[in-house]
Amino acid sequence: MAAVVDRVAPAFSAAVEVRNVDADPDLLARYSDQVPVLLIDGRKAFKYRLTPRELERRLRAAQRRAVLRRWRARLVGRRST
Repeated sequence: MAAVVDRVAPAFSAAVEVRNVDADPDLLARYSDQVPVLLIDGRKAFKYRLTPRELERRLRAAQRRAVLRRWRARLVGRRST
């Protein structure tokens, strides 16, 4: 999983944070039997393995959601002025 993430994430300017599940009681309680696990925007996206194509698809979708959130925030901001 790490090799695929290292190869794909830079193309999406994705920030990657590696955490040790065994060192964090909260993560251990949630994911102990699902390591390795990959979260995207705080939500579980993959466990155990993934392919570059699957990761690219998920990262593209996350980018689209982020753009929509920014667009909606601007739209709401314009309505309140």
